[in-house]
Amino acid sequence: MTLARYQNLRHEQPEPGLHVVTIDRPRALNALDSATLAELACVVGALAADRTARALLLTGGGTKAFVAGADISEMQSLSPDQARAFSWKASRLFLDIEALPMPAIALVNGYALGGGCELALACDWIVAADNAVFGQPEVNLGIPPGFGGTQRLPRRIAPGKAMELLMTGRQVKADEAVAIGLANEKVAGDALLARGLELARTIASKGPFAVRLVKQAWHRGQALDLAQACAVESDLFGLAFSSPDQTEGMRAFLEKRPPAFEGR
Repeated sequence: MTLARYQNLRHEQPEPGLHVVTIDRPRALNALDSATLAELACVVGALAADRTARALLLTGGGTKAFVAGADISEMQSLSPDQARAFSWKASRLFLDIEALPMPAIALVNGYALGGGCELALACDWIVAADNAVFGQPEVNLGIPPGFGGTQRLPRRIAPGKAMELLMTGRQVKADEAVAIGLANEKVAGDALLARGLELARTIASKGPFAVRLVKQAWHRGQALDLAQACAVESDLFGLAFSSPDQTEGMRAFLEKRPPAFEGR
């Protein structure tokens, strides 16, 4: 079911609670311009308020590119102040994607370069098609990454490897992306959406409130030392025991039946 058709993206719900958002600017290899960022922000805002949403799959239209990068034709004449505002517009959006209560999974088909790699990194994990290519090539344009790449890449992969990719602009294909921990797995291109939906169904079958708490604990803990992060986890663990999902999940386990979670 198509929920909305924007100028530059599609928002579909193939199954209850499962959302697929496709960046669809084929002539620009799905590059991110201001209009596309604004449309994606509308979808993310709607999903953040949707208590029935269980998973977001984010992908690119066609087979050539997930998102080839930010739109250079729009960026080339920006003033320093305009460039900073453009960067922060995307950064705020990517922070909102990270803050979604449901998991976001990037299904990367083709090029995920610059802003496209940064968009994938803002998702909770990445499934790569066999033709996927990742990279932060901004240094080739005389600029650093501006959508969070210098911060998220060394949080996703080994810091030394991240620095190498950020400073050389070298691109990595799917096998290497999996090997260095940038992508979780590689699948055939024609199986990418099916694999994404399989993962989304698995997530949707779990306690939705618990899934939200896992995501909160992970993100909040990244900025803390271990003792503080474990204290956050303990707080959220205790909060779970105020949830009907906890009561149902444990009762179902003891009664040896599948749980019927309510998502609260």
